[in-house]
Amino acid sequence: MATTPTRIYQFVGGPTFEKMFLEYAQNAGFQELPGNLDHSVLRFYSQFKGLAKRFAWLTGPGVFHGALVFGSQNSGEDVMADTDLMPYPLTREQEGTTPVDLVVTEFHYLILYDSMLQAVSRLNGNVVHCEKFLIRQRSQIGEIRGIVQDSAKGNIFVYGEHRIWTLTIFNERGNVWKLLMNKQDFEGALQYCGDNAVKKDKVWCAQADHYYAQQNYRLAATYYGRTAKSFEEITLKFIRMNERFALQTYLLAKLGSLPESSSTQKAIICAWLCEIYLNELNKLQDENRLDRMSVLMDEFKQFLQDNVNNMKRSVPTIYKLISSHGRMEALLCFAELVGDFDLVVSHHLQRNAYEQALAVLSRHNEPKLYAKFAPELMHHQPVLTVNALLRATCLDPRHVIPALMRYDHDRHPGPNQAIRFLKQCVKQGSTDPDVHNYLISLLVLQDDDHELISFLISQEHAAQAHYDKEYALRLCMKEGRHNACVHIYSAMGLYEEAVELALTVDVELAKENADKPEDDEELRKKLWLKIAKHVVEHQKSIKQAMEFLNQCELLKIEDILPFFPDFNYIDDFKDAICHSLEDYNERIEQLKSEMDEATASADHIRRDIKSLRYKYGFVSETQKCDHCKYPVLARPFYLFPCQHVFHADCVRSEIMKHLSQAEQQRVTDLEQNIDKCEKRYAVQSASAGEMDTYDVLGELDALKAELDEIIAGDCLFCGSLMISSIDQPFTTPDEEGSLWIL
Repeated sequence: MATTPTRIYQFVGGPTFEKMFLEYAQNAGFQELPGNLDHSVLRFYSQFKGLAKRFAWLTGPGVFHGALVFGSQNSGEDVMADTDLMPYPLTREQEGTTPVDLVVTEFHYLILYDSMLQAVSRLNGNVVHCEKFLIRQRSQIGEIRGIVQDSAKGNIFVYGEHRIWTLTIFNERGNVWKLLMNKQDFEGALQYCGDNAVKKDKVWCAQADHYYAQQNYRLAATYYGRTAKSFEEITLKFIRMNERFALQTYLLAKLGSLPESSSTQKAIICAWLCEIYLNELNKLQDENRLDRMSVLMDEFKQFLQDNVNNMKRSVPTIYKLISSHGRMEALLCFAELVGDFDLVVSHHLQRNAYEQALAVLSRHNEPKLYAKFAPELMHHQPVLTVNALLRATCLDPRHVIPALMRYDHDRHPGPNQAIRFLKQCVKQGSTDPDVHNYLISLLVLQDDDHELISFLISQEHAAQAHYDKEYALRLCMKEGRHNACVHIYSAMGLYEEAVELALTVDVELAKENADKPEDDEELRKKLWLKIAKHVVEHQKSIKQAMEFLNQCELLKIEDILPFFPDFNYIDDFKDAICHSLEDYNERIEQLKSEMDEATASADHIRRDIKSLRYKYGFVSETQKCDHCKYPVLARPFYLFPCQHVFHADCVRSEIMKHLSQAEQQRVTDLEQNIDKCEKRYAVQSASAGEMDTYDVLGELDALKAELDEIIAGDCLFCGSLMISSIDQPFTTPDEEGSLWIL
């Protein structure tokens, strides 16, 4: 852009200045404002060093200003927008004064004259400040030359022939919100209100009044809802105008602006809005506008969902209000929102809508609801009910047993759903005895006992059976489930009863149970003999009885022979008798060999004892203790067969380190008892003579022998002590530290 005192030019193009100006060489468009000003000033305003947003041109008639719009303009097109000519606001006394320069700020034009500086509002053209220069000031600065603004920091300077003045602007935006509000630029006004609630309220009031005057009631209601105007005044306004939608909009806006502490007011407004929604739904239904009615119902449900917390204090009132209009769909929606699932499920059950009732239970997963409604659901829809029960994550199977008892299998052919549920609970790790017992009571009544047997076997393999064995045994006995009784007897550890009952059912089952007491060979043998006796006496099968000898290693032919008839062909068990005799013969030979070895060992021991009785060793007078390296004859000592010799006290001190606390105490007691015996021996020998001291000497020898056995049983260097202490260090930590002291 370029200006002369009377014209303003715009140049659009590029990418070089030469090419841009070449397009305007023949016909440069301009806008002309005639005037008598002999100079031209063009100023721009930009924020934060960005592109210029506004411009101002100092002309003879006034300040020509406007906004700048940069986009995809082509050559010859205009970049100026919202242009206007603002006359100079001069009084009669000031007429004829010529402007020298100007500066553009965010909301004002600073116009510089020879004798004064005017600050003119860009929004309404009024002079907000006028600074007249005194004669003394004018003489100091000299001739006024111009006014400029520092684009980096925003500082403004007035400069003359001799001096420069700095201008400081305070609170330029102070009344901008009010000026914009008066110009009906409400959004702009709100931007300059900041956090001042009073200013915002005035802007919203003016905006709402403006839209109300234009009969745009719904938009007016939106802004009235943000103001602090009297609630009664605004509602009566819309009621008098019969503006139901505007009233609804106002109530919604007011509801959103109320603080959390105004719970009562919120509850009243919510009830009023419910009434408005319901009346509108009734009107649409009367007009048969079903599409619009469906949309409004969705809006009503969304309103209930968004404001459920505000209506919790008035739930009975909302129930009555919705019920009075017959809107059951909305009633169920509200009941579910406030957590009244009991009402929702009861309603579906009354309408025989069992699938919908199950959907509500599955959605909310409330154990109390399952316990309350599962009996009826199990009676009508057992498959779907069990599916829902199995999906429930927080359900205790014990609480479902009453519902399972309502299940009538004869009414619903197919797999037993109660058994299906209980088996799945057990599979998922339920350890409740009631669950296991009820499952057994149902399995007992099945035509086939295969499932019952499988369940009992699985419990045998588990770490612990969780059913009442006596209760299960009574049920199975009552229903004649003997196979199951055998497994229960076995689980109870009553193997004899289990085998006896199994023999009436299946011999193979009896064999399985006979092998179960693995730790009690006597009992196992007894059980196998019972089976063998049964086979011989009842099945008359001697050959099968003989096969037991191979199946149980505890049985011998002589154990089974008593069960055979007195007169029988020996051919049936001749091989078994021969095999048994061969085993006895091998055993006799083995015992002979062991006896020979024992006799030889005894002879060796006798010879060793005899040789040790006369064994001796030599100790020289210069020989030293192998432990302390002092002469061994200086104190009592021990000489070992390995020729190592130690002082008695050295052996004791070393051995004591490796003895247990009880053994150490025993050594101390023996030493004290030896000391007492020696004193008693000395007294008796001095008074009564040698003949009366035999008892004391015998006791003393026994005590010394026991002490020698403890502390001198093995050589310190060659015995077991050296082997057991191989992983111990040569020195203790304390000794290790002292070795390094210089």
